[in-house]
Amino acid sequence: MDQQATPSTAKLYRMVMPGHLCPYGLKSKDLLEREGYEVEDHHLTTREDTDAFMEQHSVETTPQTFIDGERIGGYEALRVHFGNDNTEGDETSYRPVIAIFSVAFFLALGLSWASFGSIFTLRAAEWFIAISMCFLAVQKLQDVESFSTMFLNYDLLARRWVRYGYLYPFGEAFAGILMVTGALTWLSAPVALFIGTVGAISVFKAVYVDKRELKCACVGGDSNVPLGFISLTENLMMMLMGIWMPIKVFALGW
Repeated sequence: MDQQATPSTAKLYRMVMPGHLCPYGLKSKDLLEREGYEVEDHHLTTREDTDAFMEQHSVETTPQTFIDGERIGGYEALRVHFGNDNTEGDETSYRPVIAIFSVAFFLALGLSWASFGSIFTLRAAEWFIAISMCFLAVQKLQDVESFSTMFLNYDLLARRWVRYGYLYPFGEAFAGILMVTGALTWLSAPVALFIGTVGAISVFKAVYVDKRELKCACVGGDSNVPLGFISLTENLMMMLMGIWMPIKVFALGW
């Protein structure tokens, strides 16, 4: 009978102090164990121990991992070593908007089920758009300065009136919140229609007329989402809500 292979051993040196437990050390240990390594876990329990270790091995950071006597490095170097490096850097990615729209979609379905006992309701569609507006606004509000800078790359109104770039996230959040509640439609609808229309025209011109390759400010100023269909969709959804909600409330009386 074949004997089970002995797992390879890795040495890990990480900071484990009363006031500080290095998160990258924990991540390194977890990654090594998931890769099938038996970890010799060496704790650096004082600042003096840590400084002495870094001086001995001529490194500037911890944790540090050694495999077969070779120093691999910190957590990111360990990920690269195992071929798990999926950092995006400056590459474009739709991941943020996929996450936002997915959570908004299922939240809208949940609210519809809780309120009406069914997910197949018109209100679910309205909630989806309104909640998406709120989520996107929160992304922008995390760093309004950075958002406004990126926004100036393509928004036609912001280029004429810079302060509009600072007001936009608040307007989007304001309209979205009111549309979730169904309150003050006479106010929320014009706001959504205005910023959605200006945004749609601006994106269409930048992407489809001027053929510019830009990053979208729709999920904040540090976004790697490419400007294009996603941003246009965001603005078209706001336009749709800006048109539909007054019809629903004032014309149909729903």
